Amino acid sequence: MGHYAQVSRFRQRAVLVGCVLAALLAAAGLFVTDYGIEPDLWLSGLAVGFLAFLAAVDPWLHRRRAAGLATDANLDAAVTALATSLHSQWTEECRARGLADDLLDLHWSSDAGRPGRGDAVVGAFERHPRLVFLGEAGAGKSTIAMLLTIGLLDRHDGGPVPVLLSLSSWDPDTEDVRTWMTRRLYEEHPALRNTELYGSYAGDLLIEQRRVFPVLDGLERIAEHKRADALDRINRAFPGSSPLVLTSRSDEFARAGVPVAGADVAHLHPLDHEEIAGYLRAHADPVTAARWEPIFLHLRDEPDGRLADALSTPLAVWLAGLVYGYGEPSELLDRTRFPDRRAIEDHLVDELVDGAFGDRGVASQARASQVWPRDRARRWLAFLASGMHARGITDLAWWELRRSVGRRWLAVLGALVLGTIGGLGVGWLMAYASTPKLAPATGLAAGLAVAVAALFASRDRAPKPRLGVWRSLVLVSGVLGMAVGLVFGALYGLSAGLVVGLGLAVAVALRFALGSSAELSHPTSPKWTMARDRIAVWTGSLVLAVVFGAAAGLVFGPHQTGMVGLGLACGLMLGFTLSVLHLRWWWFTVARIWLAARGKLPWELMVFLEDARKLGVLRLSGASYQFRHTLVQERLAGAPVPVRSGA
Repeated sequence: MGHYAQVSRFRQRAVLVGCVLAALLAAAGLFVTDYGIEPDLWLSGLAVGFLAFLAAVDPWLHRRRAAGLATDANLDAAVTALATSLHSQWTEECRARGLADDLLDLHWSSDAGRPGRGDAVVGAFERHPRLVFLGEAGAGKSTIAMLLTIGLLDRHDGGPVPVLLSLSSWDPDTEDVRTWMTRRLYEEHPALRNTELYGSYAGDLLIEQRRVFPVLDGLERIAEHKRADALDRINRAFPGSSPLVLTSRSDEFARAGVPVAGADVAHLHPLDHEEIAGYLRAHADPVTAARWEPIFLHLRDEPDGRLADALSTPLAVWLAGLVYGYGEPSELLDRTRFPDRRAIEDHLVDELVDGAFGDRGVASQARASQVWPRDRARRWLAFLASGMHARGITDLAWWELRRSVGRRWLAVLGALVLGTIGGLGVGWLMAYASTPKLAPATGLAAGLAVAVAALFASRDRAPKPRLGVWRSLVLVSGVLGMAVGLVFGALYGLSAGLVVGLGLAVAVALRFALGSSAELSHPTSPKWTMARDRIAVWTGSLVLAVVFGAAAGLVFGPHQTGMVGLGLACGLMLGFTLSVLHLRWWWFTVARIWLAARGKLPWELMVFLEDARKLGVLRLSGASYQFRHTLVQERLAGAPVPVRSGA
């Protein structure tokens, strides 16, 4: 797909460059009049040239590359690029979690009597491509799922692509599992909406034609009364011949009472005292290792005791090694302070969170951007964890922060701000124009129009792929630009109509070019997905600023000075309001500022989340953050955590 992708990236970049040049040439030609340039002739020629340029790069006009539904060739290209993206994403996350060279030996046994180890999970899948991994909290189920995904992507040869997803974001009552998978594909890989490269409905067809298969992590994250129905829906959507991987806590899977058809069920084993001792000795200096010896003796003497039970999972051993890197682990022998497994786990989680913040040395070693105050950091994380627990999710997607603010209140707040900015922009311009008496009414009308549009845009709707004529750059841009240009031309003259019409055509083409990414092979992340929205906002704002500046100079310039600069400023304000209406970034920003002003979250939220990831409290799952484990999330949320039965 290399050549095909290069063509698409070239086309996208060509549109961006063409839009910027058209805006700059329009402004330059209007005001550089020393050489006898006629504005009407200049703008007319530029408008025709711009439309001709759009026609040359318009993918809709190239029928062979703009077929309605994605073809086999489109989907082959999407599969290859998606596999590359996912492999980079999960390999980097594996390295960030310290699992590349620092992994406890996970082992299991299946109901069919076959033993297995973490480094042989790919072979187990190849022998039986329907697997269910069961274990207790912290037993390594998510790690196994990630290692399997990476291993299969290492060997990918064009077949189905494994897609690792957390089940916490799926509600079986409201969404079919395949519909949910499709939505998640588009959310984390927006380039799948690039209809030129991959055709229309590429994400839908990848699911429908089974070119991807699910690695579903965490059945226990679905509400208990919905789990049986969830398993039944999974069985129907992915019957016995389809590859499938599912992880779950053992008790929760058993209580659901619905087997996964045709699956080999593997039970992850708890760690014994020799494995615990071997790991902690290997990851400690001689002095620290010596401090662990009383613990090792206790584990040998009481292999079924509370401490052995608490340290029987890879998560707990990793936490213990991290927490007591410079501390005294023998305090864990205090039965009064730590009477059971739950008390030990809570202590380790508390020490993880408290130790990560407020220490300059720790921040420097982790390469965090700054030292965050410990108390405030814990309060911020507790707010996020509580909201996630209330909604029953473990994925912290930046665009979902809006749900932490009441839906109606968020819509009103965002609409009020945008309406104010848009209304001020129009009213300010009119106040210095030839009709200043109309400024208040015009500004109010513009503000109300923007506010109403913002209220409508505040509804959380998934964007749909463009079809038919709406995929045409030249037709959509030309028709909208001509319609608005005719109105302005009738009111203010030919030059004003030409510059406003051309400006609107440029803005529409720019939005079209920025509407989807050509970089499906780029690994997704919160920064990557947010950056696309920000680019669209500021590029659109600047283009409309140039358009309004030129229009103000044409309409009002002959009579008043400074109108070009005023037009640029007002155009920037109005352009911003129009650019952000349908973008997730705006509603995230409104929610973030509102919550930060109330002390619920830090002002630099994304920086804080990324630092928390570097400090080991959070981890990445595609375009979302997660707490390092659900034990950490539930502890911060103050929610009960299931304790292993039969200990």
